[in-house]
Amino acid sequence: MYTKPFLKWAGGKYRLLDKILRELPSGTRFVEPFAGSGAVYLNADFPQALICDFNSDLIELYKHIQREGEDFIQYCASFFTPENNTPTSYTELRDRLNASSGARERAALLLYVNRHAFNGLVRYNSRGGFNVPFGKYKKPYFPLEELRAFYRKTRSTSTEFMAMDFRSVFSSLKAGDVVYCDPPYMPLSQTASFTAYTGNSFQAQDQRDLAACARQAWENGIPVVLSNHDTEATRNLYSSAIIKQFTVQRFISCNGANRDVAPELMAVYG
Repeated sequence: MYTKPFLKWAGGKYRLLDKILRELPSGTRFVEPFAGSGAVYLNADFPQALICDFNSDLIELYKHIQREGEDFIQYCASFFTPENNTPTSYTELRDRLNASSGARERAALLLYVNRHAFNGLVRYNSRGGFNVPFGKYKKPYFPLEELRAFYRKTRSTSTEFMAMDFRSVFSSLKAGDVVYCDPPYMPLSQTASFTAYTGNSFQAQDQRDLAACARQAWENGIPVVLSNHDTEATRNLYSSAIIKQFTVQRFISCNGANRDVAPELMAVYG
């Protein structure tokens, strides 16, 4: 029914598309300050899109698919070989990603490590180095058709990809925009936080700033929908929005037996 993203993604929204898409009103341009896997962008029906993220590697990956299409897809495929599916080769290519200054190479290697890393995590250390260990998959899947679908989406919709902070995204909004935000979530507990996929933690002040940006955009006539954990803190942050609550099955965990449901919410401004 829906187009699948080509990246694995912790907290990806593919399974929640029914809930999310029904909350998005019509508009001229779809805006995402936290691009993630692109699941919502791929399936939202708008003539224009502005897709942003603080992770420049991720945005460069999307840009290269948009610019080069099949040539870049085949370049990415060249890393998916049996010889590269070993701990040693993985570590070498991960180090190559971290040392590379070439945007095209880094983009292709991001796809490689995403599909070969443990649980498909995208995570960086405080120095900006990708640090997820090898995933030990028998035969990592190369998402050929999903990449081609993403390319077709970028060609059928007037899409701009930009690496920028969410505050800058909100300051650039204009009439006709519709915004969906899927930020790093507020932790459910002191030990459950997962906020460092860009190498910079998304702190409590960032959560407050995002809520303020959403509220200001709404007051300016721009609808905004945000996803987050359903906690007392997030409900306080989004107190001026309509809250939709539900539970979500978690698929990222070291222990498969611990992949329980978690309470989530959508805050709807508009």
